[in-house]
Amino acid sequence: MIEIGNHAFYGCSSLQTINIPNSVKSIANGTFSYCTNLQTVIIPDSVKSIGNWAFYGCTNLQTVIIPNSVKSIGGWAFYRCSSIKEIDIPDSVESIGDQAFKDCLSLQTVNIPNSVKSIGYGAFYGCSSLQTVNIPNSVKSIGDWAFYRCSSLQTVNIPDSVESIGDGAFEGTPLEENKQ
Repeated sequence: MIEIGNHAFYGCSSLQTINIPNSVKSIANGTFSYCTNLQTVIIPDSVKSIGNWAFYGCTNLQTVIIPNSVKSIGGWAFYRCSSIKEIDIPDSVESIGDQAFKDCLSLQTVNIPNSVKSIGYGAFYGCSSLQTVNIPNSVKSIGDWAFYRCSSLQTVNIPDSVESIGDGAFEGTPLEENKQ
């Protein structure tokens, strides 16, 4: 098996753990969307990409292990995965898709590696528990609404490498309240 197809396990609400075979190269669009009882996902080193909506709406997903082989995290990939507290994005990832982690309400910590060049539109939109973000020197652009409504965000380190910050990128955060 090389790919798990689009929506292959969509809405399998009794699925709690998935063991993806080492032969799989990509997780397609919507593969595990709305698997509301899915708690743990360990992605093997063979996977190069996580598709759009791959884990969308997996509200009980707590643990995700993303290997160094993954180069891209698709749009809405972990949208509404409201039980994830921490995500380690590996050094191999170059882009974080639009709204990839939108409404991950429990997400407190995210580690963005030096390989990431862009943070997509609304990537962390509504992550109300997110407190600290360290943006590495490799990032050139921060998309519109990237950290919108991250109401617990206290610290953001933006390096000189960032050439553009999109509209409303930090709107609705305590950082905005401290603007002069």
